[in-house]
Amino acid sequence: MKKFLEGSWAVAEAVKSCRPGVISAYPITPQTHIVEHLAKFVADGQINAESINVESEHSAASVVLGSQAVGVRSFTATSSQGLLLMAEVVFNIAGMRLPVMMVCANRAISAPINIWNDQQDSISLRDAGWIQFYAENNQEAVDLIIAGYKIGETPKIMLPVMVCVDGFILTHGMETVDMPSQADVDKFLPSYKPPFKLDVDNPMSLGLLADPSVYTETRYAIHKTLEDVLEIIPKISRDYKSVFGRESLRLVEEYKLDDADVAIVALGSVCGTIKDVIDKEREQGRKVGLLKIVTYRPFPKESIYKALKNIPYIGILDRNISLGSDGAVYTEIRSLFSEPSKKISGFVAGLGGRDIPQDTVKEMIRLTKEEVNNCKFMDLDTRILWEEFRVS
Repeated sequence: MKKFLEGSWAVAEAVKSCRPGVISAYPITPQTHIVEHLAKFVADGQINAESINVESEHSAASVVLGSQAVGVRSFTATSSQGLLLMAEVVFNIAGMRLPVMMVCANRAISAPINIWNDQQDSISLRDAGWIQFYAENNQEAVDLIIAGYKIGETPKIMLPVMVCVDGFILTHGMETVDMPSQADVDKFLPSYKPPFKLDVDNPMSLGLLADPSVYTETRYAIHKTLEDVLEIIPKISRDYKSVFGRESLRLVEEYKLDDADVAIVALGSVCGTIKDVIDKEREQGRKVGLLKIVTYRPFPKESIYKALKNIPYIGILDRNISLGSDGAVYTEIRSLFSEPSKKISGFVAGLGGRDIPQDTVKEMIRLTKEEVNNCKFMDLDTRILWEEFRVS
């Protein structure tokens, strides 16, 4: 059924349809509406779940770790500093192979404090062992949550999933979303039956001490499982399309790349703006395309290389910055190519919620062909004197 919904409401509806038994999150802008809607669903009896109030995001993550460990499908959500406060438990959840679902409403990291959107928070935890998806719009967010539960709970996977949605842009934006029926979700997503759990009738332990003789093997196991995810995603995507008629779950999406000589690479909601620019550039005879990365962890190296291998000019847009280095996506894509003829540029933009208008995207396209093999901050305000921010 098509509904005109705020993004947070659409996310909450999607989570409700997956029938989690435990929901725990701590309110933080711009995630708050998600957990508010879910708490109301629980209070109104629309979902048979426990909504557990806690004193911090660290506690929220600990609650869903515990509930998932005893075999209950669980959900949490957070943003920015909240995700960083969770970090210890986020690593534990992956290490214990617990398929928790989290929605990260992407928001900039302090200091200085900033409540607006960039992707520094989730990018900073890309190495925690979680599957990470980035949604372009709220329809994708809904689909990635439902499909993400099925991926994470696949017995040979058993890893947590983070669906990343751009704060305010998606969480507070109103869109028409085709919300799946409960019957279709039940058909696609079976009840959670974990291959292992804490059970007094069948005692076992999780999260034991691993000494140097076995710790490396635990890291290797997660790494190899994430490689398996790359093979499972296309299959589950086909299953999802057969039930719901849509293909939102992807490794990457190619937009007008077949004959492109310039490609822009990006994650998240900015891809909509880039597509609009590409359409206009095409009207002027300029062959520009987009590679949208949907699955960022595991990193789909082969799919990215295949999509970009014949394109001479590549520009990567990062809404994050590894301070002292470059944008995270730029760094990873640069590592895939050794051809001297390949010209790759990186652009850091949209930090702290700064707008990325079409003119900025057009300038990125121009610079991709002219100032190659570098990483550039876009739209720096030259009125700001850097010396004012330095320690004298």
